[in-house]
Amino acid sequence: MHRLHSVIRWLCLAALSGALGMVHADELVEVNRLFRSGQTNEALQRADRFLATKPGDAQMRFLKGVMLTESKQEEQALEIFAKLTQDYPELAEPFNNLAVLHAAQGQYEKARVALETAVRNDPTYAVAHENLGDVYAMLASAAYGRAAALEPTSATLPPKLTLIRELLSKRQRTIGGSPAAPATAPAS
Repeated sequence: MHRLHSVIRWLCLAALSGALGMVHADELVEVNRLFRSGQTNEALQRADRFLATKPGDAQMRFLKGVMLTESKQEEQALEIFAKLTQDYPELAEPFNNLAVLHAAQGQYEKARVALETAVRNDPTYAVAHENLGDVYAMLASAAYGRAAALEPTSATLPPKLTLIRELLSKRQRTIGGSPAAPATAPAS
């Protein structure tokens, strides 16, 4: 899959729409700056302090999920994105990031469902469409592999398996071996 969605996109959209107060936007920007400058612990602590006073804030929760994902704390990030999809089912980005985490765990069917929701929520969300294509390719590979195991003499399956495996191999080399790409920020 391609990537997590960008926090920067979400911050920009929210700021332009006037959906954020200046203090809120400043705090999001500062937490993101701390994280991007390698001060992960301080960024997470600051996000937690903010969320202690505003536990329902979708943008800070999303940013925390991104920070946890990028810090290899996938289980905690998974919980955050899953809860965001429940609390804000109209947003596409949490579904995309949830799917990326599911795909990284080899749970391609769960990833497919989340990504189909993301593209239904935002049909113009290119990252989610790309990630969905990658998940479909993984599901196709698994289905062809099962079919080949059940019918080892099939003449039609080997070329399909070769093609899909080449596609997946090239895709992983192109994005540095990562099977999926999460969003780093949701749109408001």
